[in-house]
Amino acid sequence: MSSQTAIVLVGPMGVGKTTIGKKLAKKLGREFIDSDVLFTKAHGEISDFFAEHGESKFREIESEIVISQLANPIVLATGGGAVLNERTRQAFSVAKVIYLATDGKHIGSRLRNGNRPLLKNGVSDWRAIYEARRGLYEQVADITIDTSSASLQKSIEAITEELKKFD
Repeated sequence: MSSQTAIVLVGPMGVGKTTIGKKLAKKLGREFIDSDVLFTKAHGEISDFFAEHGESKFREIESEIVISQLANPIVLATGGGAVLNERTRQAFSVAKVIYLATDGKHIGSRLRNGNRPLLKNGVSDWRAIYEARRGLYEQVADITIDTSSASLQKSIEAITEELKKFD
């Protein structure tokens, strides 16, 4: 894998894309970018944007943000629904995509304090959304890491070992 290739983290809400991404970027000596943070800086809170403009407009702008970052040698954490946009999925071909899978057992505690516009009914909504998107995560993934029972450190070690296979 080229040191110029972006590394993209995909997976469901609350799986740890941001947390793992920050640690992975540090370990690899790369900049970490969170597409949700870039969106929020430019357009305000995601939940407010959803309420005012809808999910479709959000996904369109999210796609532009993600695609604009893929030319950089970064670690990029995407929003859980970034894979829904076909342009985004196609653009991932220039990156190494890591799908952070989970059995969902710890998701309830991770989502409790969040403001996530698609989770009106909590974990039951999360499960339905994850099942609906799982095939897309699998489709775009170069590497799949099951984070269900792995510590943060073990997940990062597994990712770095898998990335070495692309050298």
